Amino acid sequence: MLDFNRSIISLSTNLQPYAINLTKDMDGAKDLLQETMLRALANREKFKEGTNLKAWLFTIMKNIFINKYRKKVKRNTLIDTTDNHYYINSAGNATNNRAEGNFVLDDLNYAIDGLSADYKVPFMMFYTGYKYHEIAAHLKLPLGTVKSRIFFARKALKERLQPYARPVR
Repeated sequence: MLDFNRSIISLSTNLQPYAINLTKDMDGAKDLLQETMLRALANREKFKEGTNLKAWLFTIMKNIFINKYRKKVKRNTLIDTTDNHYYINSAGNATNNRAEGNFVLDDLNYAIDGLSADYKVPFMMFYTGYKYHEIAAHLKLPLGTVKSRIFFARKALKERLQPYARPVR
């Protein structure tokens, strides 16, 4: 037991720079170091012989710091429970501005209108829910022709609507 206490005290010099790095404050670092030593001594029975004592102490220090940080953040969280109708509580009354969506829809319609009738008609039929074989029967075209026209319509739309493409990650 006495050997354990001496080992902990000798390692305190190694822990001090880490405490300063975590707290960025000399007084906070001293408090963190002191609390780490106290917690290590109080939990002596949890230390398993043969375990790296230095790593155990660093883990205790890190966990103490994280727990204090979480408590501090939680304590500083502002919860407004008043019924005042100021901007902070106006999320339920806000109206979404659909201007960007309207621009995208306009560009999409413009791109579709730019397709030739040979591509536009089968594409729009497929878009509205018709199956390939239904489109082929209605337009009196071979099934493969309908599929290829829809494919080429999609490809043309993809090129025309490139500015709206999501970046590949």
